[in-house]
Amino acid sequence: MNPVGIIANPASGKDIRRLVAYGSVFDNNEKVNIVRRILLGLEAMSVREVHCMPDFFGICVRALDGLEVGFKTVFLEMDMEGVQEDSTQAAARMNAQGIGCIVTLGGDGTNRAVAKACGDTPILPISTGTNNVFPFMVESTLAGIAAGFVAMDTPDNELCVKRAPRLEIRKDGVLVDIALVDAVVSKAGFIATRALWDVDAVKEIFLARAEPDNIGFSSIGGLLYGMAPDSGKGVHIVLGNGHGRVRAPIAPGLIRSIPIQSHDLFGPGEEIPLTHAPAVIALDGERELMVKQGDAWTLRLNVSGPRVVNIALALSLASRQGLFREP
Repeated sequence: MNPVGIIANPASGKDIRRLVAYGSVFDNNEKVNIVRRILLGLEAMSVREVHCMPDFFGICVRALDGLEVGFKTVFLEMDMEGVQEDSTQAAARMNAQGIGCIVTLGGDGTNRAVAKACGDTPILPISTGTNNVFPFMVESTLAGIAAGFVAMDTPDNELCVKRAPRLEIRKDGVLVDIALVDAVVSKAGFIATRALWDVDAVKEIFLARAEPDNIGFSSIGGLLYGMAPDSGKGVHIVLGNGHGRVRAPIAPGLIRSIPIQSHDLFGPGEEIPLTHAPAVIALDGERELMVKQGDAWTLRLNVSGPRVVNIALALSLASRQGLFREP
């Protein structure tokens, strides 16, 4: 039994889209309850050791308060800055320590930060953010049980872990950053609140995923193509007049008519040049990169992104192995 890691982002679920749209709010007390149920699920699977990312609110500390569990709890020794790089640093440390599965609490942005450094360590993402496509809305007790099964490191548990695609953003041929869902190019300006919601500022969209039941900017590609999560294709959309419009939910409760100038599919490894500059690139919903006139930026799809746990399949495999039966 390998250890299980928990990365709970105290900042997720609080961005500006709760003011400009109708996004749900996950306060940190609710995250404490979610983590407590994860811990009880891990206890039921006889996990021996749990590693936690520290944070200023003390989500894992509070979750453990008064909880009787038989496993050892380890808090990572790391400096906290209260930024997304905390999650990246924690993921790197957990990957180096041989963690069997990392459970994340956050949105697309949190999981992008984790995916930058988790290597081949499987992640089990629980949604507590906004516009989520990558993480799951799931009862965290079940998530804890599934994570415990994956941490057993048996041949069967590899069957419930699958690679997710990612977008790779390059400048002058050098990898600069990644996105798990979308890279949205908008008019140049200040990064400011980071969250991107104003469709009038958007110029083009690159998608690693385009399912029709997505929300956010990836919903535009989903409603154009209706692809499966494992399609192995990316979508490039240029906004503007030319090919009609698509009515899409770009944020919770925020449905907009989007003008489409062009849209195309692209395969793994194809380098698609960014055609708008100056500009700002938002990665998985948060403005991150400034593009200057004359810079050579490209995006491409890599289908060998982070390894993600299929919770339903993990529970099914554990059931078939009789792990829940008692004499």
